[in-house]
Amino acid sequence: MPESCEAELVLPAHLHARPAGRVVAAAARFGADVEIIFAGRTAPARGVLALMALGATAGQTVTVRATGDDAPAALTAVLDALTAE
Repeated sequence: MPESCEAELVLPAHLHARPAGRVVAAAARFGADVEIIFAGRTAPARGVLALMALGATAGQTVTVRATGDDAPAALTAVLDALTAE
């Protein structure tokens, strides 16, 4: 049975093109489905434009949800990408 996990994160920077690109690259390394949730909307972590369309800015909280066999590792990688400077 696939694992599912999620975590909340306060963004250190706006979720614009560069950080969104890091998130996509991190999520692409895993088979798990990863989603970013903000303000009642959900975007796949493998979609740069969808992530940017969330409009999440520095200081706001997002939820990262991962589902699949490698969900914990995917969740950690995406959280790391979101906090990278």
